[in-house]
Amino acid sequence: MVIAVNTRKRLVVRVVLGFAIAFVLLSSAVGAVLAQGVVEAPEPRVKAAFLFKFGSYVEWPPTAFASATAPFTIGVMDADALADELTTIVADRNVDGRSVVVRRLHEGDPVAGLNVLFIGNAGRGRLAELLAPLKGRATLAVTESEGALELGSMINFVVADSKVRFDVSLPSAAAASLKISSRLLAVARKVSGAAP
Repeated sequence: MVIAVNTRKRLVVRVVLGFAIAFVLLSSAVGAVLAQGVVEAPEPRVKAAFLFKFGSYVEWPPTAFASATAPFTIGVMDADALADELTTIVADRNVDGRSVVVRRLHEGDPVAGLNVLFIGNAGRGRLAELLAPLKGRATLAVTESEGALELGSMINFVVADSKVRFDVSLPSAAAASLKISSRLLAVARKVSGAAP
């Protein structure tokens, strides 16, 4: 029992360190900021780094991609600063061997072909309406609004103790045929729908 607990703690530490290292490596701008003595990256940059990394911690069904060479596509709505950061982060990078494309979306734009859709806080009042087109699609819905998980979001960013964290809804992910890695769940602030 003690061995299992220690193994889990080591796994959690490894995943947290992996995210931290990946974040630093993802953006050369982060290095410049750290070199200037500023230790906290802007919130949009942290969220953009997480959005990119989420792709590697989700098991996608075959229907999530139109072809074997289709890119991994992240849509961003109501979050221009985050879209700018994400575009910089994903340049020349891939998710499971697929190139990464960032699409800026507006309300009413088609969501077909998206692997991830991020809806910024500005869309909070219309969140249920914005998430509705994702029903039945293998698209990871990521938000940053209070109560978003109850409306169908799968991952929701929160700021706790001045740090960007996230909560996960396993039932919403399962409804989209997405399986979220236990390594990602281990670093989530809260996981709803998890077995006790």
